This record gives sequence, structure tokens and C-alpha cells, in this order.
Amino acid sequence: MLNERRLEVLRAIVQDYVGTEEPVGSKALTERHNLGVSPATVRNDMAVLEEEGFIAQPHTSAGRVPTDKGYRLFVDRLAGVKPLSSAERRAIQSFLDGAVDLDDVVARTVRLLAQLTRQVAVVQYPSLTRSTVRHVELLALSASRLMLVLITDTGRVEQRLVDSPTPVGETLLADLRARLNSKVAGQRFADVPQLVQDLPDAFEPDDRPVVSIVLSTLLETLVEETEERLMIGGTANLTRFNHDFPLTIRPVLEALEEQVVLLRLLGETKDSGMMVRIGHENAHEGLNSTSVVSVGYGSGREAVAKLGVVGPTRMDYPGTMGAVRAVARYVGQILAES
Repeated sequence: MLNERRLEVLRAIVQDYVGTEEPVGSKALTERHNLGVSPATVRNDMAVLEEEGFIAQPHTSAGRVPTDKGYRLFVDRLAGVKPLSSAERRAIQSFLDGAVDLDDVVARTVRLLAQLTRQVAVVQYPSLTRSTVRHVELLALSASRLMLVLITDTGRVEQRLVDSPTPVGETLLADLRARLNSKVAGQRFADVPQLVQDLPDAFEPDDRPVVSIVLSTLLETLVEETEERLMIGGTANLTRFNHDFPLTIRPVLEALEEQVVLLRLLGETKDSGMMVRIGHENAHEGLNSTSVVSVGYGSGREAVAKLGVVGPTRMDYPGTMGAVRAVARYVGQILAES
């Protein structure tokens, strides 16, 4: 275990390397940071850090740079994330408040994260498997054609056409709408099939075929929409960091194109916490030169989806973590109010 002084030296190396993009030497550390020790002591501390694998020398006579292990210790020992300024918080709220629907919320969130962090932003759509039904609407398009509208607590709206075997009167439509919502409103998607299985028995025999086909359409909608979706933006930001990627940036770009890879990464994030995966901690080989910062967001205590950023390991971790957490909080508030 490193003592506090050597941790301070490691923090200084990380901060300087992230800021200057140049390997850091002992002389620069003593000039830029008030470490309270002599340059000789700093050199000795750097030698210990290098021996234990926290820093490395990229080439002979150069300074030192953090390794994945060094970045991990730096992140684990962070006293806190960098708070956003009041102006940044107001800008986030104003930008997200202008969203008109869920697709717009996700698109704005991606753009905002990419701009704030100058990294690649990834936002997962709210998962219907974790969502609840807010309301089911039934609209008559003609005597025997209905539209079923499913609205979730996260703002997703799904529409399906229902062709009835017989004409549907307004009285039956209103009764079915009321009974259906009394059963499913506020309930989790996974519980809906069991809740509505006896609903046809509450209607007259002549009306049961209509009720059954409406229920069948509703249940099909729940099944069809369980596929996870995400949106990605800011990929061009990676071109600013070409020298941070060994040989070529191509493996990173190829990994980002694989939605299943990104979904798996986000899926590792715990609902209540922030995840930071650094370098070779990422299972996908194409992302071994990157770091992933992600967190869950939602309209209540449980996260309904995840969002985050992907960038080089030479990342402003306190600032990136602060931005990701703040954006997730504002998105959750919007979903709760929608």
C-alpha cells in the first residue's frame, strides 16, 4: 500500500499528464506542485511508483506516464468528482427542458454529454423491462379498427392498430379502457400478463372476442419492445486524441459500431453507482486503450437505463465523472416530470 506522500506524487503525475499530454519528470513536479519534499525524494517516490506498476517510462530519458493501474488508484482515491459550475448546471437544465419527447431527450442528452466531456457519448433508451405502464389509451379509428396507445412512466409511447372482428361501440370502448387501466396503470411490464388474464371474463360473451384481441395486441407490444436500444454521438471527438491510441484508432471505432459491445459495457453499471472501466479492465480488446465512465438514470430509485462516455485513458476523470453524474440526474428529473 502506498503512503500518502507517494499518492500525492501519483495524483500530480496524473493531473500533469492529462493537462500537458507530455511525460512528467521529477523537476516539473517539484516546480508545479507544493509537495513539501526535495526533488531527490520525489525521484525516489517515482522510482517506487514505477517499480509497483503505477507509472511507466514510455522511452529512455523521458518522464513518466500513468499506467492503467495508476489511473485506477487515482480514481479509487478521488475525494470527490469535480462539481459543475452554476452556469453549466443552468445550461444543462435549459437544454434538456426543451425536449419534446423521449427520442428528443435521448438525442439531446447524447449531444450534451459529448459537448461537456469532449468524449464519445453513449445513452441507452429506458428499458421497458424495468418500466411501468402509465396509461393505455384506446381510440376508435373506424367502426372495427382501433388504435392502442401504450404510455410508459419513462415517456415512451408505443402505438398499435387493432382490427376488431366486430364493430366496437363507444360504451364498450370506454368500459374496456377504464377496466384495462384499473388493472395495469402503475404496474411493471413483467406483471401485466398475469394482471389481465381474467379481464375478458368481466365482459359479456359477445364482447369477449374484442377484449381478447385488444389484450393480445397489448401483450405483443410488451414483448416486441423489450429490445434494448442506444444512441451514440461525438465519435469525431476521438480524432483529437489520435496520439493516445497505440498504432491506430481503428479498433476503437470498430468496437463503438457494435451495439452489443456498448450494451454489455453499460450493463455492467450498477443502478445506484458510477462505473469507471480503465484500459484493459474493458473486456473488449478494441477498447483496451480507452476508459468508460457510466452511471444509471431513471425517474425513481431504480435505474431504467444507463448513460456514459468513452474516451482515452488520459482523461480528466473528476470532470468527466461530474458531468456524467449531473446529466444523469437531470435526465431522471425530466423523465419523472414527463
